[in-house]
Amino acid sequence: MKIVLASNNAGKLAELQAMLAPLGVELLRQADLNIPESEEPFRTFVENALAKARHASRLSGLPALADDAGLCVDAFGGLPGVDTAFYATQFGYAKGDDNNVRALLEQMANITNRRAALVSTLVAVRSEMDPEPLIACGRVVGLIAREPVGSNGFGFDPVMFIPEFGQTFAQLPVEVKNANSHRGRATRQMMDLMRERWWI
Repeated sequence: MKIVLASNNAGKLAELQAMLAPLGVELLRQADLNIPESEEPFRTFVENALAKARHASRLSGLPALADDAGLCVDAFGGLPGVDTAFYATQFGYAKGDDNNVRALLEQMANITNRRAALVSTLVAVRSEMDPEPLIACGRVVGLIAREPVGSNGFGFDPVMFIPEFGQTFAQLPVEVKNANSHRGRATRQMMDLMRERWWI
C-alpha cells in the first residue's frame, strides 16, 4: 500500500519508513509527487496534522499520513509547541535545527525548571474527506540539557535529556531512540490503528 507522507522532512521520512516497515507500506514523500506543503494555521498539533494529511490526500488521490510534532517547554507555558520548526526565527536566526537549539539554550540560560516534552501527533486519512481519521499521539518528558550532546537524530534531540536513559536522544542508538521517542510511541499506536481499521 502506498501512503503519502505529508512532510518534506528527510529525518521524519527515514524514521517513519523504518518504523512502519512491518506493515509493508511504502511511504512517498509529498515533494516527490510535486505536492506543495500545506498551511498550518492552527494552534494544536492534531488540527495541523489533519490539515496536512487532507491536503496531501487531495492532491495525490492516495491515503496520507501527517506528523505534527514539537517541543513543549514547561517554563514557557508549553511553547514553542506548533511553532517549534520556526522557533529560531523569533530571535533573529535563520530557520534550522542548529539555530533552534542555540535559541532555546539562550532563552533558558537562567531558567532552573528545565522540564519539557517532545510531542508527536500522527494523523492518517484514507482520502481527503475521510470522516474517521486515525489519530495517534506520543509524548516523552525530559529535561533540556545545558549544551548539545550526541550526534544521532535531529531537531532538539541533542538537548533532550531523558532521565531514564541518563542520555540525550542524540546519544542513543537510533533503534533505541526510535523505540522510545515521541514519534516512536505515536507510530506504534498508529500501526495498531491501521491494522484494526484499515486491515493492513
